[in-house]
Amino acid sequence: MRLLINGRHHEIEHGDEPLLWVLRDELGLTGTRYGCGVGICGCCTVLLAGRPTRSCQLTAAEVGERPVVTLEGLAERGPDGKVVALHPVQQAFVETPLQCGWCLPGHVMTAVALLARDPDPDEATIAEAASPNLCRCGGYNTIKAAVARAAELAREA
Repeated sequence: MRLLINGRHHEIEHGDEPLLWVLRDELGLTGTRYGCGVGICGCCTVLLAGRPTRSCQLTAAEVGERPVVTLEGLAERGPDGKVVALHPVQQAFVETPLQCGWCLPGHVMTAVALLARDPDPDEATIAEAASPNLCRCGGYNTIKAAVARAAELAREA
């Protein structure tokens, strides 16, 4: 079966496996994290056709031809594949570090989707967008600050 991940086609063997494990185990894209395995925490969030989606909750076969973007697919890369510039959301989270960071991939992917549809979100909109993703450290104010900073960086770009 063939998947479009981060702009590249990949042949995979196990279409019946959750997308999360295909990304991590077959493709080596470990930025997408396992958190709860039941779609509650949001650590495994990827963008599926531009929408935040829990990768632990659908099989690779269910993805079909829809494009998937993972944390690794956000940064700008040079011809050699090395990162030349972080995505504004990634940069904002680097500038606004969280306590442990386990939840970060899910929050980053959710923020990318939010800013794609609303480049200048207010605090309430940011809080609403972030609310489906859990942070066990309680860093929600820091997460909201990082998303607001990402909006600034994106406008400056």
